[in-house]
Amino acid sequence: MIDATIANFETEVVETSRTIPVLVDLWAPWCGPCRSLGPVLEKLETAYSGRFKLVKVNTEEEQDLAVAFGVRSIPMVVLMKDGQPVDGFVGALPEAQIRQFLDKHVPAAAEPEPAEDEAQALETLASQDPNAALEKLQQALATNPANDTARVDYVKLLLQQQRVDDARRAFEPLEGKVVLDPRAAALKHWLDAITAAAAAPDESALLAAIAANKRDFSARFALAQRHMAAQRWTMAMDDLLEILMRDKSWNDEAARKTYLAILEIITPPAASPAEGKAPATDPTVEGYRRRLSMVVLS
Repeated sequence: MIDATIANFETEVVETSRTIPVLVDLWAPWCGPCRSLGPVLEKLETAYSGRFKLVKVNTEEEQDLAVAFGVRSIPMVVLMKDGQPVDGFVGALPEAQIRQFLDKHVPAAAEPEPAEDEAQALETLASQDPNAALEKLQQALATNPANDTARVDYVKLLLQQQRVDDARRAFEPLEGKVVLDPRAAALKHWLDAITAAAAAPDESALLAAIAANKRDFSARFALAQRHMAAQRWTMAMDDLLEILMRDKSWNDEAARKTYLAILEIITPPAASPAEGKAPATDPTVEGYRRRLSMVVLS
């Protein structure tokens, strides 16, 4: 369960709902039924073992989001799928009725536990030894080539070390999964940026084109891809924001999708449950998430 704000709404609610259902609980501290419903929803999130994600919106603090959802009475619960609200209810329903509501929308399968080699690789990553982590991830993939989580981490490390050809070969089994897996989709954007950067005009020519026409989004996007290929992440996002501020839907939302891919790539890995630590946060990531939300909701 997380608290949604205008800063993280796009990534934590809209984009996440493209992968798994997101249940948005709109509540307020003064609302008695809200206080009775909240623990039931949190209990169900645990019971459903990751089959949906619970997000809470404090309507007193996040009034823009309350307006966006058209809140007239609370508690109000909205289920998001594929970036859109698809169902919901108002009031503190009994647990059995909420289960019936959820079962219409949530998937049946649960996430598998990570393999031992993969867990060791993530521990090695945390110790800042990428070469050792690559070796562990190779072992994990040798044991189970279908381990997509390990494969994503492996490709990402290869790209960070600029081993692009190796990364492309390792990425091939993920090609058909980019629609459902945001981490794989982010790597595809990175690989596409590397390919595009190799064929694009040099930076001086792109900057000249932009100076001559602020709405030359093709040049601006090509420059962002050059930055992305070179792992200049904030420079890439700055250029993508320039496009989004002028045209949010340009080129089938290419700027927004690429921006979200960069956020996915640079977000610190979550701590393992065994460590008992809160997820890592990064001020750069949070700041750029906030900037994106402000542009998207403006």
